[in-house]
This record gives sequence, C-alpha cells and structure tokens, in this order.
Amino acid sequence: PSAPQGDVLECALRFLGYRPRSAAEVQNHLVSRGYSAAAASGTLEKLHSLSYLNDATFARDWAASKFKSRGYGPKRIEQELRSKGIREALIRDVLRETCDPGGEAEKARSLLGKKFENQNLADPQVIRRAVGFLRRRGYSSEVIFALLKYPAQDD
Repeated sequence: PSAPQGDVLECALRFLGYRPRSAAEVQNHLVSRGYSAAAASGTLEKLHSLSYLNDATFARDWAASKFKSRGYGPKRIEQELRSKGIREALIRDVLRETCDPGGEAEKARSLLGKKFENQNLADPQVIRRAVGFLRRRGYSSEVIFALLKYPAQDD
C-alpha cells in the first residue's frame, strides 16, 4: 500500500517514542507495518536529517548503559548491537571505547562479588556456576579464568 509520507513518518516517530532505536530497527518496523521499502528509506533519511536517528550515538549509549547498569561484557554487547543492525566497524569502535580490558575485569569482579558474595569460590560447583554466570553476561574466558584463578583449559 502506498501510504502518505506523513503516515510513515508518524509511525516511525511513535516507534522511536518508546526508546532510542537503530536505523535498521526502524526500517524493519516500518516494513513489518506494511509500508514499502522505498517509503521506509525516505522516512529514515528524514529522521537522519532531523537528528532523530544516529546509529553511532545509539550504539555508544546502548553499550555504555548495558556495561554500566546491567554489567554486560563485550561479547554480550556486541551480540546485542549486531542484532540491532549496527555495522561491524561501529561495533568495534564502540566496544573499544566502552569496555577497556581493565574495566571489563573490574566489572566482572564487581558482579562476581555481588552475585556470589557469601559463597565459597573454591568449591568446584560454585566455580562452574560463576563461570556460567559471567559467560552469559558476555565476559571473555581470559577475564573469567584470570578472575577465578582457574586455568583456561577447555573453552
């Protein structure tokens, strides 16, 4: 259906009203709503020109938020940004800015301290749970094993 450009723009703005989105998310939303790819592309250009869409800003804010408030590691952040249609080069830049190796290890240590506060980290079962927890959060094996003083044998 050929919809007036105003309807497409209104739909996109409503979608952006809930939370910031990547350009790919907006594009997919508009197409899923039945608007043509051409109408969606034109709307994306309009949103870019109005500064309502900026993938670089979106990716940096998303990564910083997930790293600081949720304690996500670089792998988890990378996976989420990729699923939101962010370009690989931008993801690499954002991760370099957000998750410096020292900060990653410190964040993992802090999470481990909170989650496993009163548990014996010498117990093999607790160690397995701690490793699984940190992996799900997106931390690298190197950081996890260095933190748990555990040899990184099988990844």
